[in-house]
Amino acid sequence: MTPLPDLPAARLVIDAIARWRDEGARLIGLCGAQGCGKSTIAEGVRQTFTERGLRVAVLSLDDLCLPPDKRPVSAHPLFATRGVPGTHDVGLGVSVLDALKGGEGVALPRFDKATDHPLPRHDWPRITAPDLILFEGWCVGARPQSESAIRTPVNALERDEDPDGVWRAYVNQQLAGPYADLFTRMDRLILLAAPGFEVVQGWRTQQEDALRQRLQAESRDTSGLMQAAALARFIAHYERLTQHILEDMPRYANLTIRFNSDRSVDQF
Repeated sequence: MTPLPDLPAARLVIDAIARWRDEGARLIGLCGAQGCGKSTIAEGVRQTFTERGLRVAVLSLDDLCLPPDKRPVSAHPLFATRGVPGTHDVGLGVSVLDALKGGEGVALPRFDKATDHPLPRHDWPRITAPDLILFEGWCVGARPQSESAIRTPVNALERDEDPDGVWRAYVNQQLAGPYADLFTRMDRLILLAAPGFEVVQGWRTQQEDALRQRLQAESRDTSGLMQAAALARFIAHYERLTQHILEDMPRYANLTIRFNSDRSVDQF
């Protein structure tokens, strides 16, 4: 097992989960903007509680992404880009989380960002009756915006490619419907709060570069990874909800950890 760096944020998350487990909580949601370190923290949680003798399941919202040919591009062309509400297999997520909470054996979905497709089902890891379930993702636990809030574009992508607001209205409907149902399965919610959306592109660029280096070291295909211009466009799809989450979620998350731009902990 590869040791992970000693991160103050991870320690805060681990301590909170340990307290909540004493209260009977088993399914913990972990929300945070792209590149903030969610996956690293989730792995730290998994390793720590595994060493304490628990069975731990980690599911990422990214791993529920639909392949390109299943995304609702007929509703709007912007749904060609994965990750926003409407581009996940929510039904699969519900069935997996219900099976995990019910103590059944289940295969955990896995998505390959380098190819933009789910891994074959035979490559999904299996787990039975976990003691702790961690569900992490950039908009896990997000609530819909008001109708008035979605009228005004937040960036050039929305202004130029969604002038009538069809895409953002559909995203909002998804949050109010199937995603809300998915998120009700969580017992507790943690927000890893970036200092603002302006730092997210830098964080996400670092993440993409690290993934490219890892895949190259493993002699794997990197053709699906993005260069700077494509990455900036990709991140623009996430701006609205990221800003909304940073404003709204601290009101109801069970724990909010605020980061500085270097990912050090500012306050909690």
